[in-house]
Amino acid sequence: MLVSASDAVLGPVQRQLDAYNARDLETFVAQYAEEVEVYRPPAPAPVLVGKAALSQHYATRRFNLPDLHAQLVARMVSGNIVVDQEDISGLPEGRLPAVAVYRVEGGLIRQVWFF
Repeated sequence: MLVSASDAVLGPVQRQLDAYNARDLETFVAQYAEEVEVYRPPAPAPVLVGKAALSQHYATRRFNLPDLHAQLVARMVSGNIVVDQEDISGLPEGRLPAVAVYRVEGGLIRQVWFF
């Protein structure tokens, strides 16, 4: 079966968003490359590197929150880059408007920047 570039790029981003809202750690982490890098600008270095660190962070700091939910507000795609504008709720600090920029290669998220 031939998969279009947009399916290969959008698929993992949408699946991780759905898994985030379901707090399904296994499916969530499966959308990321083994060597994934997670950035929080303006810090120049990644705050998380690798699937194990990603899994640990989300297991202990996000998926344990019973009311956690990310509402997709808008999405833009350019080549292998997906930009999501989200409204995150259920966090201890309250509601959080967020922008996530995903770089997808080979059907997996390789890098993500959270603003």
